[in-house]
Amino acid sequence: MAHFPVNLNVRDRQAVIVGGGAVAARKCLLLLEAGARITVIAPALDAGLAGLRMEGRIVCHTRPYVAGDLEGAFLAFAATDDPTVNRAVAREAESLGILVDTTDAPERGSFTTPAVFRRGDLLVAVSTGGKSPALARIIRNDLAERFGPEYAETLAILGAVREKLLTARGNRTYNKAILRTLANADLPGLIRRGEYEAIDRLLTTHAGPGFTLAALGMRTEDPS
Repeated sequence: MAHFPVNLNVRDRQAVIVGGGAVAARKCLLLLEAGARITVIAPALDAGLAGLRMEGRIVCHTRPYVAGDLEGAFLAFAATDDPTVNRAVAREAESLGILVDTTDAPERGSFTTPAVFRRGDLLVAVSTGGKSPALARIIRNDLAERFGPEYAETLAILGAVREKLLTARGNRTYNKAILRTLANADLPGLIRRGEYEAIDRLLTTHAGPGFTLAALGMRTEDPS
């Protein structure tokens, strides 16, 4: 089964998770990170979900799923340990045109959730098409060790440069060449080693004198 990879904007959109165990809790945390509004439906909640409910971060209905629970949802997750319930959730979602992740039988759903990690605005996702979530997590963890927090700062710098170029200059071809050069430079390594003066030299050499980290609002001027 081939999937089409896509990033969904779920901020302030309703997601319904049917299930209260560890799998449901993992889905819930991913959705919260993306800014979704979440309703969990399950007779019992694991400790993580119970804590989120206590904090007021999610809405929970501690009862079994019933038809109609998906009304108004943008996304649905069938994450119970009962295949019959999961099938019913998938059928309702399909009838309402709602995207659904069926965790015990990916082929019955309309999408699967990859293993992901974030470094600021950098999002890396690994999918095995639902065939081996364990392998996806292993690969995700290997990549997470390679791409550390310096990549969040790298992306923030490149984003600030791009925004300023788009504002100050209209030559998109020229801008793309600058951004490509900077993306190919070892900004992560310079950040990791704390070589911010070298980063300033790199930026001003390729983008111009107004592109220091301080001018981009990334760092304050050194008072010395």
